[in-house]
Formats: sequence, C-alpha cells, structure tokens
Amino acid sequence: MPPVLFILASAVFAQGTSEFVLSGLLPQIAADTGVSLGTAGLLTSLFAAGMVVGAPLLAMLGSKLPRKLALLSFLGLFCAAHVIGALTTDFPLLLVTRALAAFANAGFLAVSLAALGSLVPAEAVGRATSVLLSGVTLACIVGVPAGTVLGQYAGWQAAFWAIAAITALAAAALATASFDDPPATTPVYREWRVLTRPSTAITVVKGILVNGGTFAAFTYLGTMAAATPAWVPVVLAVFGVGSFVGVTVAGKADPRILKAGTVVLTAVWVAAFFAAQSLPGLLAAALVAGAMAFGVGSALIAAIVTAASAEAPRVAGAIATTAFNLGAVVGPAVAGAVVFDAAHARAAFWVSAAFTAVAMVLKAKK
Repeated sequence: MPPVLFILASAVFAQGTSEFVLSGLLPQIAADTGVSLGTAGLLTSLFAAGMVVGAPLLAMLGSKLPRKLALLSFLGLFCAAHVIGALTTDFPLLLVTRALAAFANAGFLAVSLAALGSLVPAEAVGRATSVLLSGVTLACIVGVPAGTVLGQYAGWQAAFWAIAAITALAAAALATASFDDPPATTPVYREWRVLTRPSTAITVVKGILVNGGTFAAFTYLGTMAAATPAWVPVVLAVFGVGSFVGVTVAGKADPRILKAGTVVLTAVWVAAFFAAQSLPGLLAAALVAGAMAFGVGSALIAAIVTAASAEAPRVAGAIATTAFNLGAVVGPAVAGAVVFDAAHARAAFWVSAAFTAVAMVLKAKK
C-alpha cells in the first residue's frame, strides 16, 4: 500500500473521532451552551445529515480541482471548523461548525475513495478501502474513548483542539506526498448516470441497507449495557475491535464475501438478540457483529467504488460515501421507532436483521 493511503487513513481517524465522540460529551456541551440535552443532540444528527448531503455536492465541486488540492482544502475546512467550535459557547454557531465539518468530512472521504483506483491496482482496491476505513474503526476503539476522557477532564473544547491538531498533522503530511490526478474526460454531471446501471444500483442499495443495520444496532449497544454502567465503554470498544478485525479481513478476502456475507450477517443479528440477554453474551455479540457488519459493509463500499469508478471516477467515492451515511441516518431512525425504552433496546437487533435480510433478497434477485 502506498504511504499516502495511510496519511488519508489518519485524517479519516480524526474525522471518525469527531463524528462519534460527541455522544459522550453532550451533557457538558449542553451545560456550557445553555441548551437542553435533546437540543444538544442536534449536533450529532446534523453531522450525519451533512455527510449525506455533502458527499455528492462536494465531490462535484472537488472534481474541478486537482485531487490533492481538493483534499487539502477539505482538511483545512475541517480543521478550521473545530478551532472555531472550540472557541465558542454560542450554540447556533456551534451547529454551523458541525455542518461545515460534516461537509468537509464528506468531501474528503468521497475524493479519497474515488482516488483509490489511481493509487493502487484494480485488484487491490478492496484492500485499500479497508485501510482507509480502518481510520473509522480505530476512531471507535481509540479516538472516541480518548476524546471522551479528555473532554471529561479538560472540557469538551479540549477534544475539539485534539481533533484539529491531528487533522493539521495529516494535512501537513499530505502536502508533502505525491498524488496522481488523472485528467477528466467527461463532464462530472454525466458520471451520475452510472446509477442507472442495475448492478451498480443494487450494490448501492445493499450498501445502504447493510450499514443501516450496523448503525441501528450500534446506536443502542450502550443502552443494552446500561444496567452495568462501567461496562458501557467496554461494550462499545469491543464492537470497535470487532469492526477493525472485520475491515482488515474483508480487505484480504475474495469476492465470495459479498455472496455469503448478508446471509451470515442476518443470522448474526438474530443470534445477537438472544445472546445480549446477559453481559457476557452482549460482549460476544458486540465482537462478532462488529466484525461481520463492518467486514461486509466495507466489502460493499469497495464494490461500489469498483463498479462505479470506470464510468464515474470523480463521483464513485461520493456514491459510496452517501450509501454509508444514508445507512447511518436511516438505521437509527427506524430502530428508534421500535425501541420504546431501555428495556426493549435489544429490539434494535431485529431491525438490523431486517435490513440485511432485504439486502440478501436483493442480492438473490441480482
């Protein structure tokens, strides 16, 4: 793997930490900005929505620039948003900074994914995708717990400063790296026609469904362990470890993971519902489900990039990024409709199983 890929992954690590760390810092932010906890939660939902909207828009805007310049611009905007966020206690302004950070994150990930085809041979795109997405899983394992502890002891602004610092370091490293920028051959808007191809469209929908199932369950893992509060971060960290293993193995596996992955993952979500009745069972379920969900999910993201990159080299990453983040928005929303209270948090696993079962049927029809 080229060194620049690991620089990109380090930036994705900072971005993944930013996306998820606020869940542990919302009470402090609410107190400092003078809003309710529920209102402070808009900071997380707005970020996810901004990722969905930002990916296609910024991929098109970024396509007008050399890829390296586009990536550095996105990192600069992301870093600046966190600096401004750390310096304000005005909640509306903080919301604006989160929206800008989400747009920058979406643009960076979209361009990075689209660039993989020019960074590595075609047969290595799957492995390169897993390396890039390992930044997100490492954020769950290391970045989010560390950011939460830092925020608890030094104030939530300290977490923002740390994310800005990591982003600045990644930008400095990227500025010194060589980066291929193949010339455009067609207007960028025409590339969206790749979605009219049934095979590509089905892969995208499957990506949305699988990632929707993943985030439906992940959103309520902490609630499932809430009876023993000290184990909440452990359960989330175990899920993160599983996800890291999943993306690593998926990058090395053969394409058959896409043929059997949704079938096995559906069974895993059903088994997790029954296993999670006890703490040891929940820990085991978090590990296995994290590995399978992110393994299949990252394989699908790689498949989307591979399927679209030939006809849509500049928007392939945006399509994959949008699929991933639509799942992150839709999955928790549907799960929230069936999880009535903490006692019924395990019902989220049935939502996850339903999502992947639909993906399995779509694959069968393909």
